[in-house]
Amino acid sequence: MSYAIIENGGKQYKAVPGSTVDLDRMSIDEGAEIEFDQVLLVSDDGKVQVGTPTVGGAKVQGTVEEHFKAKKIIVFKYKPRKRYRRTQGHRQQYTRVRIDKIEKK
Repeated sequence: MSYAIIENGGKQYKAVPGSTVDLDRMSIDEGAEIEFDQVLLVSDDGKVQVGTPTVGGAKVQGTVEEHFKAKKIIVFKYKPRKRYRRTQGHRQQYTRVRIDKIEKK
Protein backbone atom coordinates (compact mmCIF):
# COMPACT_ATOMS: atom_id res chain seq x y z
CA MET A 1 0.00 0.00 0.00
CA SER A 2 1.36 3.39 -0.92
CA TYR A 3 0.66 6.54 1.03
CA ALA A 4 2.14 9.95 1.72
CA ILE A 5 2.12 12.42 4.58
CA ILE A 6 1.37 15.95 3.35
CA GLU A 7 1.39 19.29 5.13
CA ASN A 8 -1.34 21.87 4.56
CA GLY A 9 -2.08 24.84 6.78
CA GLY A 10 0.43 23.79 9.42
CA LYS A 11 -1.26 20.38 9.86
CA GLN A 12 -0.25 16.94 8.62
CA TYR A 13 -2.54 14.55 6.76
CA LYS A 14 -2.20 10.99 5.51
CA ALA A 15 -2.94 10.82 1.78
CA VAL A 16 -3.87 7.43 0.28
CA PRO A 17 -4.78 7.24 -3.44
CA GLY A 18 -8.55 6.82 -3.86
CA SER A 19 -9.43 8.16 -0.40
CA THR A 20 -10.59 11.59 0.72
CA VAL A 21 -8.99 14.10 3.09
CA ASP A 22 -10.85 16.88 4.92
CA LEU A 23 -8.68 20.02 4.96
CA ASP A 24 -9.35 23.48 6.36
CA ARG A 25 -11.37 25.62 3.95
CA MET A 26 -9.46 26.54 0.79
CA SER A 27 -10.48 29.15 -1.79
CA ILE A 28 -10.55 26.73 -4.74
CA ASP A 29 -13.59 25.89 -6.85
CA GLU A 30 -15.24 22.49 -6.60
CA GLY A 31 -14.03 20.10 -9.28
CA ALA A 32 -10.67 21.86 -9.63
CA GLU A 33 -7.45 19.90 -9.43
CA ILE A 34 -4.95 20.71 -6.69
CA GLU A 35 -1.31 19.74 -6.21
CA PHE A 36 0.46 19.42 -2.87
CA ASP A 37 4.24 19.77 -2.99
CA GLN A 38 4.83 19.83 0.77
CA VAL A 39 5.28 16.04 1.04
CA LEU A 40 6.95 15.01 4.29
CA LEU A 41 7.00 11.21 3.82
CA VAL A 42 6.36 8.75 0.99
CA SER A 43 5.80 5.03 1.52
CA ASP A 44 5.60 2.68 -1.45
CA ASP A 45 5.13 -1.02 -0.59
CA GLY A 46 7.36 -0.90 2.48
CA LYS A 47 9.98 1.47 1.04
CA VAL A 48 9.79 4.58 3.20
CA GLN A 49 11.37 7.85 2.12
CA VAL A 50 11.45 10.58 4.77
CA GLY A 51 12.11 14.17 3.78
CA THR A 52 14.39 16.69 5.44
CA PRO A 53 11.98 18.52 5.80
CA THR A 54 10.27 17.57 2.51
CA VAL A 55 10.82 14.81 -0.03
CA GLY A 56 12.39 16.36 -3.14
CA GLY A 57 10.37 15.92 -6.33
CA ALA A 58 7.40 14.29 -4.61
CA LYS A 59 3.90 15.59 -5.33
CA VAL A 60 0.38 14.56 -4.40
CA GLN A 61 -2.41 15.35 -6.84
CA GLY A 62 -6.06 15.57 -5.88
CA THR A 63 -9.46 16.91 -6.88
CA VAL A 64 -11.65 19.21 -4.77
CA GLU A 65 -14.95 17.39 -4.19
CA GLU A 66 -16.91 19.78 -1.98
CA HIS A 67 -16.89 22.54 0.61
CA PHE A 68 -18.85 21.84 3.79
CA LYS A 69 -19.30 22.83 7.41
CA ALA A 70 -18.74 20.56 10.37
CA LYS A 71 -21.27 19.92 13.10
CA LYS A 72 -21.91 22.91 15.34
CA ILE A 73 -20.15 22.97 18.68
CA ILE A 74 -21.30 25.03 21.66
CA VAL A 75 -18.79 27.09 23.63
CA PHE A 76 -20.21 27.85 27.09
CA LYS A 77 -18.35 30.00 29.61
CA TYR A 78 -19.56 30.09 33.21
CA LYS A 79 -18.27 31.55 36.45
CA PRO A 80 -20.13 30.56 39.59
CA ARG A 81 -21.49 33.20 41.98
CA LYS A 82 -20.65 36.02 39.52
CA ARG A 83 -23.72 35.87 37.21
CA TYR A 84 -21.41 35.34 34.23
CA ARG A 85 -22.70 33.10 31.44
CA ARG A 86 -21.73 33.30 27.76
CA THR A 87 -22.85 30.96 25.00
CA GLN A 88 -21.30 30.91 21.57
CA GLY A 89 -21.57 28.48 18.66
CA HIS A 90 -18.99 27.60 16.00
CA ARG A 91 -19.03 25.62 12.75
CA GLN A 92 -15.64 24.92 11.20
CA GLN A 93 -15.49 25.08 7.40
CA TYR A 94 -13.71 22.31 5.52
CA THR A 95 -12.75 21.34 1.97
CA ARG A 96 -12.96 17.66 0.99
CA VAL A 97 -10.21 16.59 -1.41
CA ARG A 98 -10.07 13.22 -3.20
CA ILE A 99 -6.47 12.00 -3.57
CA ASP A 100 -5.84 10.91 -7.16
CA LYS A 101 -2.17 9.90 -7.26
CA ILE A 102 1.20 10.22 -5.56
CA GLU A 103 4.23 11.07 -7.69
CA LYS A 104 7.81 10.71 -6.59
CA LYS A 105 11.10 10.98 -8.41
